[in-house]
Amino acid sequence: MNVLVCGGAGYIGSNMAAMLNAEGHQPVVYDNLNKGHKAATGTAEFVKGDLADYKLLVKTLKKYKVEAVMHFAAFIEVAESVEQPLKYYHNNVSNTQTVLQAMAETGVERFVFSSTAAVYGMPKKVPITEDSEKEPINPYGQTKWASERMCHWQCEAGKLRYAALRYFNAAGAGVNSTLGEDHKPESHLIPLIIQAAMGKRDSIKIYGTDYDTPDGTCVRDYIHIEDLCSAHLLALEKLNENRELIFNLGNGKGYSVREVIDTVKKVSSKNFKVIETGRRPGDPAVLTSDATKAKSELGWKIKYPGLESIVETAWKFHNKYPNGYPE
Repeated sequence: MNVLVCGGAGYIGSNMAAMLNAEGHQPVVYDNLNKGHKAATGTAEFVKGDLADYKLLVKTLKKYKVEAVMHFAAFIEVAESVEQPLKYYHNNVSNTQTVLQAMAETGVERFVFSSTAAVYGMPKKVPITEDSEKEPINPYGQTKWASERMCHWQCEAGKLRYAALRYFNAAGAGVNSTLGEDHKPESHLIPLIIQAAMGKRDSIKIYGTDYDTPDGTCVRDYIHIEDLCSAHLLALEKLNENRELIFNLGNGKGYSVREVIDTVKKVSSKNFKVIETGRRPGDPAVLTSDATKAKSELGWKIKYPGLESIVETAWKFHNKYPNGYPE
């Protein structure tokens, strides 16, 4: 299948393009390189373009005879979304609308959408199921939820077959640890801790040690990037028989901030300074997924269930590219 991978030069998109290629599909990476890295796209066909460029999207869909679109081109920084909500509504909602419009014009029906656990906000119960209430508490989560609803109504109109995949915390590095996280600035916990282990930052902070968890620090659900991408492939195939799919994608097991720090220390054999400070506003004590539905309906199997195996791949990537991808 010819698959347009929007945001295919980014962390998740590049891993997805590599997996599509390995499975015999023909990925076409579409990225403006605002956040992504050309070096991460490998041998995939590459189109430098913005999702706001409707004419280029239509031209690309036609030129490569695209049969499905995967969308990984959202902005993802929660704090930034609070400071610049219009920036997030423009990129995450308006640009998604442009993609769907271009698909409708060219007759492309299949759409796999990268959504987020942030659509659930502060959940009343964990682990979180797909039926949990959608009450996002920031513009990032709200824009993802708005995009999901847009997909739903386009599907109801008979013009779209889509899968909305709600991620928890994507982590690790794929394809033999060559495709990992290279965000500037970095905000994700595992690469931040690895930077401390590599001596690239003075310390790592723990925000809150008095939560109602086994060791007092926040608990989060980490899913290896290749496990995440394998679920996308299964969802893409499932769209042959289903018009609308909604799945949580997570490990189902949570790890505390302190456990993640200890795991990086173990994998790296490095010690580093850890500073305990106060809670951040809006941080729930525990966020873990119930991914039973994806496992039962897609036949999804997780290859990297343990935190140590996830961290090992990330550690290898950051040592291979200590200054990020070569540009």
